[in-house]
Amino acid sequence: MRGLLVLEDGTTWPGAAFAGDGAVLGEVVFNTGMTGYQEVLTDPSYAGQIVVMTYPLIGNYGTLGEEAESVRPWVRGFVVHEHCSEPSHWGPRGGVAAYMATHGIPGLEGVDTRALTRHLRRFGTVRGALLAGPAASAAAESPAEVLTQVRAWQPRGLVAEVSTPEPYAFSRGEPHVVLVDYGAKSNIARSLALLGAGVTVVPAAFTAQQILALQPDGILLSNGPGDPRDVAGGPETIRALLAARLPIFGICLGHQLLGLALGGRTDKMLFGHRGVNHPVIDTRSGRGVITTQNHGYALIADSLDPDVVVVTHRNLNDDTVEGLAHRDLPAFSVQYHPEACPGPGESRALFAEFLELCRQRRGAALQPVL
Repeated sequence: MRGLLVLEDGTTWPGAAFAGDGAVLGEVVFNTGMTGYQEVLTDPSYAGQIVVMTYPLIGNYGTLGEEAESVRPWVRGFVVHEHCSEPSHWGPRGGVAAYMATHGIPGLEGVDTRALTRHLRRFGTVRGALLAGPAASAAAESPAEVLTQVRAWQPRGLVAEVSTPEPYAFSRGEPHVVLVDYGAKSNIARSLALLGAGVTVVPAAFTAQQILALQPDGILLSNGPGDPRDVAGGPETIRALLAARLPIFGICLGHQLLGLALGGRTDKMLFGHRGVNHPVIDTRSGRGVITTQNHGYALIADSLDPDVVVVTHRNLNDDTVEGLAHRDLPAFSVQYHPEACPGPGESRALFAEFLELCRQRRGAALQPVL
C-alpha cells in the first residue's frame, strides 16, 4: 500500500504504508533510541507528533500491554526504515502494525530515515502530513492542497487532550504525593509507588486550591506534550503551590513550567532532544549521567534569576538547562526522564530524594504545636 510523508517545506518522502490508513497532520520529529519503540508510541509527550525512528529496524520484539506508558498510543504517525512484520520473542506478543492499526495510527516504511533525520537537523522540526493508502495517491495528484493543510495546522490543546479527565488514586501509602498529569508516563506513578508512596493523579487543569485540599506531602509536576506557554494557568498554579512551601519535583514539561513559575522563559529548540542517549552533567558534583529525553522546548538559562534559582544540570551536547533547584524552597526539577522505560536508570534516585523531602515535610507537619 502506498504511503507518503509531506513536509511543510515542500519536500516529499515516499514509502510503503503499514498499520492504519488515511491522513494525519503533526510535527515531524526524530527519536534516536535503538530500543523502546512501544514506549515512544505510548508516551503522551508525543501527542501531536509524527515520529521518525532513526534505528533502522522497528517491531522486531513485538508489543506487550505491560510495556505501554499509557492506555493508548499518542503519536499521530510513525515513520521507520524497515517494519518487522514477524516479531520474535520468547513471550506472547502482538505486532506493531496491528497495535497501531487498532488505534488508527498510520505508519510509513521504506523511508531513508537517516537522510530524513539529517534534513530535520538542518532545517529544524517542521509540520507534516503522513498519508497512507488512497490518501497518499490523492496527495500525489494534488500536492498543493496537502501543503496548504500542513502549513495551516497548529498543535493546540495537547495537554488537555492527554491529561486525565478526573482525579484518581494510583496507590496507597506514605508520604502522599499528588501527581499533576500534564501527560504523565505511567512509570512516574509506578516509581513513586514502588518506594512506598501514596499517589493521587489529578488533571492538569486542577487549581492550587483543589490540589492542596487533597493534603499532599509533596507535588510532582509531570511530563507532557507541546509548548509550556500553552498550558493555561500552569505557572500561576505552581506559584501558589510554591507559596505553600510543599516539596515540588518537576519532570520535562513540569520542569519547564516550574521554570516559568519562577520567572524564567522558554524557547523552541531547532530539533529538540528525543532519545535514550543524552549526556547530562550535574554541575554541583561534576557527575555525568546518560538520560532519556523527549522535548522540543528548553528553559533559557539567562532568564533565571541566580539569586532565586540554581541551574543544577546541563546538557553536554548543547549546554541547555537540564535541571534547576530553588535556593530557599524544597523545589527542584529535571528536563530528562528519571523514570525512563526503557532505561537508562541512572537517575531514578531522584524519586527517593523527592520522597525524603516529602517525609521531612510530613514529619514537621505532624509535630505538635507547643
